[in-house]
Amino acid sequence: MSTAWPKLDYLAWRETASAFHLYLQVAGKYRLAHTPWLNQSWNATFYVTPRGLTTSAIPDGSGIEILFDLHDHVVIGTSGDGRKASLALRPMTVAAFHADFLGLIAALGGTPNFHGVPNEVPYPVPFAEDDRERPYDADAVRRFHQALLCIDRVFKTFRTSFLGKASPVHLFWGSFDLAVTRFSGRPAPLHPAGIPALPNDVAQEAYDQEVSSAGFWPGGGGIDYPAFYAYAYPAPSGFRAANVEPDAAFWSEDLSEFMLPYEAVQSAPDPDGALMAFLVSTYGAAADLGGWDRDLLECEPGRP
Repeated sequence: MSTAWPKLDYLAWRETASAFHLYLQVAGKYRLAHTPWLNQSWNATFYVTPRGLTTSAIPDGSGIEILFDLHDHVVIGTSGDGRKASLALRPMTVAAFHADFLGLIAALGGTPNFHGVPNEVPYPVPFAEDDRERPYDADAVRRFHQALLCIDRVFKTFRTSFLGKASPVHLFWGSFDLAVTRFSGRPAPLHPAGIPALPNDVAQEAYDQEVSSAGFWPGGGGIDYPAFYAYAYPAPSGFRAANVEPDAAFWSEDLSEFMLPYEAVQSAPDPDGALMAFLVSTYGAAADLGGWDRDLLECEPGRP
């Protein structure tokens, strides 16, 4: 089952997805507050593991790692001095999760201080004041994790064919997307920013170089279904009219990026191949139309 692409229905679990997104924000903002800045906010992200999503080691106390274990549906914290603490993922309020998380960090010998308001969500409510009861659909969360494992596998293979600066495959807790980004090596014009509940200087630093980026959303943010996306910044002339694969991919005028419904990949005879075609063709369009030095920047995938 580790290579199977599960079916996902965003509308059926969107309330759980919204809650889970905010739980990730709590832990992500703790990591952000205690980790030295790395370009393009890479110090703040999560990584897919066989059990769920991890922060990797955070330099607080003796060293702390936070794992969202999506098999047993528990948040597990471990420290460098051998301590371990956990809290259950369950129907609850964001305020209750936030309070439990503060206690978990304190039990590990860490410093549970961080900015207590969500980012990149409409009408953000401080974590400690968000008392609305939230559901927890464990089966939907499990299927979401299974999808992330499949997507992570393809994204990482795609990443191997690029020699220039490239991001890790990582999940941003602000926008709630798994992403991988390639850089041309040239500076980009100042980004207009204006992203809700995100400081303008953070957005502008994230796009201070030319990029070709792709990722996966579970849904939300203007779409009611899980989907892959791809964009270039700055978008070169003719990019929106480029021919991309597979046939189900399309240009979204509303989002100004290429989109590929997750269902089109999941139901394809070769899901990995369908997603790879989307990644390769959208990057190729950005690189060719943007005049990237592809001979210098690229190599055969997965080989020395």
